[in-house]
Amino acid sequence: MNSLDAVAIVLAEAGEPLHYKEITRRILLQNLWQTEGKTPDATINAQLAVNIKKLDAKSRFQRVGKGIFALRAWTLPEYSVKATAPKAVGINSLGGQLSFTDAAEFILQEYGEKQPMHYRAITDKIMELNLVNTQGQTPEATLYAQILTEIKRFTKRGDAPRFVKHGKGFISLQKWMGEGLGFQIKRHNDEVRNKLHTQLYRMTPTNFEALVAQLLVALGFEDVNVTRISNDGGIDVRGTLVVGDVIRTRMAIQVKRWKKNVQSPIVQQVRGSLGSHEQGLIITTSDFSKGARTEAERPDTTPVALMDGRQLVQLLVENDIGIQRTAYDLIELDEGENDKLDL
Repeated sequence: MNSLDAVAIVLAEAGEPLHYKEITRRILLQNLWQTEGKTPDATINAQLAVNIKKLDAKSRFQRVGKGIFALRAWTLPEYSVKATAPKAVGINSLGGQLSFTDAAEFILQEYGEKQPMHYRAITDKIMELNLVNTQGQTPEATLYAQILTEIKRFTKRGDAPRFVKHGKGFISLQKWMGEGLGFQIKRHNDEVRNKLHTQLYRMTPTNFEALVAQLLVALGFEDVNVTRISNDGGIDVRGTLVVGDVIRTRMAIQVKRWKKNVQSPIVQQVRGSLGSHEQGLIITTSDFSKGARTEAERPDTTPVALMDGRQLVQLLVENDIGIQRTAYDLIELDEGENDKLDL
């Protein structure tokens, strides 16, 4: 199901206008639409805005307030953005901004007609619709670099990338490829990830904390030390996150091999257990409540980072911990060295 069909279902079920953030929350809760993007609510906002702008009265949707959308069949009064608003026809005036990769996915979906588009054409459309807020002088280079980086990272962790690189700078969406080899690989890898997640619950507390320590080392931590075995009341692991041999951040980590969600008191407990110049990190096999995430991001306090079970499994796979890779040789035509530049 595409995102706009999912929006239509959510609005029909609600029977009343909804803010795009609430629409997105209900879509994801009902698993009506999936995205690898980091800002799904901004994506939904942008897709609705562009759909209404492109189709006008023929759109299934209408804007009835700032960030609030309804089904046009309800024949509610229209909401018009004030002419004095900056960049009123773009997404800025609607309160949403996309990342380059999310914007690229949106442009391909809306304008690609299931055909590859050149990254410069994608960038031109992104800038025309004001989907990305950037001060850079070469947005097309930024977009292409981020797409290639995402493809490499997704492939490394065993996920099917959102994008397919065709050479000469042309990009398409993976989901257009159908249920071929890529689909079969993704389905197999999803099954392995689920099994790996299940195995985490079967580990002893000692082995689980050791596994976390191994992952931290792979992520760039130094001086990793498991402080005490299965001490759920305090810090389980300490280490120093090193970035480029320049930035060194002392971290205190608590691990939770739980099936229930971690609540806000745990975040407060970790923050209270931090030593001088330390930052906190909670790693769980489950998830975090809304209150816990709000508490972790509370301003004017020491930061506490959160890693849920899905992220934990992704990082284990990405760093080849608990899995093994099987490679197959696929042959393709050599596009030549120029493909690395232009592309």
